[in-house]
Amino acid sequence: MIRIAVANQKGGVGKTTTAINLATALAATGLKVLLIDLDPQGNASTGLGIGQALRAQSSYELLTGAASLSECVVASPVPRLDIVPGKVDLSGAEIELIDFERRTHRLDAALDGAGRARWDVCLIDCPPSLGLLTVNALIAANAILVPLQAEFFALEGLSQLLQTVERIRARFNPELSILGVVLTMYDRRNNLSAQVSDDVRACLGNVVFDTVIPRNVRLSEAPSHGLPALIYDHRCPGSEAYIALARELIARLPARAEAA
Repeated sequence: MIRIAVANQKGGVGKTTTAINLATALAATGLKVLLIDLDPQGNASTGLGIGQALRAQSSYELLTGAASLSECVVASPVPRLDIVPGKVDLSGAEIELIDFERRTHRLDAALDGAGRARWDVCLIDCPPSLGLLTVNALIAANAILVPLQAEFFALEGLSQLLQTVERIRARFNPELSILGVVLTMYDRRNNLSAQVSDDVRACLGNVVFDTVIPRNVRLSEAPSHGLPALIYDHRCPGSEAYIALARELIARLPARAEAA
């Protein structure tokens, strides 16, 4: 099972939208996908129509050891896509986990050996911070996918995130690699979006995906209906972009399959 952390410490960059729709697109190709919602806001769970009644066992219980992976998994409305839901209890998890042994490796331990035959890919939707929850995700992951908003201030946060990745790689997880950076909320009418895109590509080269995710109303509407945009409106520009992104991502996976 290949584990991919979807992470960016800056909020509002389309991270959860990317996790939901990319997971849906991967499942549509026939892959068995697990999505882990590590955000206390639980937006990935809401976006897949997982109500509070189905979150009794969540990623909080998984991290604290109160429940196993199989006990926390909920089937989503999307075929071949399962989710470990998130809930507000995660907001206190970083303090609670301080007293736990190997607190930075809780998620890795929970996933280790579990689900190898059940799922092909695991996407981990991280909170908008570089705290203990995100560190757990980066240690558990084989690779990191970074959604980056096509605006100036996003570039400042990217350097900090990349430094964190290097520290995690050096101290805890030498196999962690950068799967790619995907530009989100791209507005072709705005010269700044093009400038940010050029700057990021000049800095990171082929690490940046060719596919960009446009600003799209349908992407914003879909979560209120408890559906991924790919199901809510599969013909909208946002859905088409995530389908193209999934194709690119799959092309990058084989080189990492042995490390999964």
